[in-house]
Amino acid sequence: MGLAVNPHLLEDLTRHRQVLLVSGTNGKTTTAAMLRQAWGPDVAGNHTGANMPQGHVAALVESESPRVVLEVDEAYLGEAVARTSPRGIVLLNLSRDQLDRAAEVRLLAERWRHDLAGRRGVTANANDPLVVFAAETSFDVQWVQVPTPWTKDAFACAHCTRPLHFVDDGDWWCECGFRRPQHCRARIDDDGMWVGDELVDLSLRLPGQMNRSNALMALCALQGVGVEAHEGARRLEELTSVEGRYRVYDWRGRRIRLVLAKNPAGFGEALRSVSHEESVWISINARLADGRDPSWLYDIDVTSLSGRSVMCSGDRCLDLATRLTYAGVGADVVEDPSHLSHGEGDVCVVANYTAFREWRHRLETS
Repeated sequence: MGLAVNPHLLEDLTRHRQVLLVSGTNGKTTTAAMLRQAWGPDVAGNHTGANMPQGHVAALVESESPRVVLEVDEAYLGEAVARTSPRGIVLLNLSRDQLDRAAEVRLLAERWRHDLAGRRGVTANANDPLVVFAAETSFDVQWVQVPTPWTKDAFACAHCTRPLHFVDDGDWWCECGFRRPQHCRARIDDDGMWVGDELVDLSLRLPGQMNRSNALMALCALQGVGVEAHEGARRLEELTSVEGRYRVYDWRGRRIRLVLAKNPAGFGEALRSVSHEESVWISINARLADGRDPSWLYDIDVTSLSGRSVMCSGDRCLDLATRLTYAGVGADVVEDPSHLSHGEGDVCVVANYTAFREWRHRLETS
């Protein structure tokens, strides 16, 4: 309603405020939470993940803090950049999300490239070719090398369409000369996490390599607003959960860790974060918010589940069980987890959007 009355409301609400934006297919909510945590107390933001203009307005009205972190839906990044005049923009990754959004990834990269032309303050993932294509029109980009295992949506060069060549250390290149940026501000390697020439000691309590990557992107971007990397890292160590994600619940004698994943890239990372001490439960729905087409299940890397048995639930539990069976992974179908009896042991539940909400409600109310 506010934007209908005043189309310039976002400009008005962000005037004289320091704004950081973060966008990408996976990790927006977590990275935005990391930015707020590491920036210090009293940082405004769309904590619930409402990442379109209406959600941005609501977040900005709710707080008068001079410091703001907004996560932005990939399709709205250009509008957010134009309206908020951000001090920094964090670009995490680009990959397919819902299959009913045809040609989404390549079109988004083209739009980002246009919208970011001439912009400053961009921190971008150097290991994602689509992000590099989108950000290379900006000035003085802070490139960050972080592990990016998912490359299936960037198999062809965005400039010439020839095949891209990838190697195990994350490097990539094309015969036309398009390649991973050679001069990076920050990186993760076998020795640890580096910002410039400084090795940053970070004992992150959120699990998985993806969250270490998100943390490095956040720490690098925050240097542009005066936050020293070691100071930010200390604050990040206090972060244990993001809107219920990664939170551990006690439920019917089990300790259950809840993880959100919504597409092949995110699911692969989530499954790799499961410890050998945890049982694996996966819950899949295919409602409007999830995307109606669940055939993306066949693109998930499930090699980390080899030798394990998975409990499958959700509206599409049979589709999930079939996909796992074809991959040689044991699958047990439980149509209604509410009927599960008491048990023992640690469990990691990996669920997509609406299934995650159902599990969160179940764990918090029963």
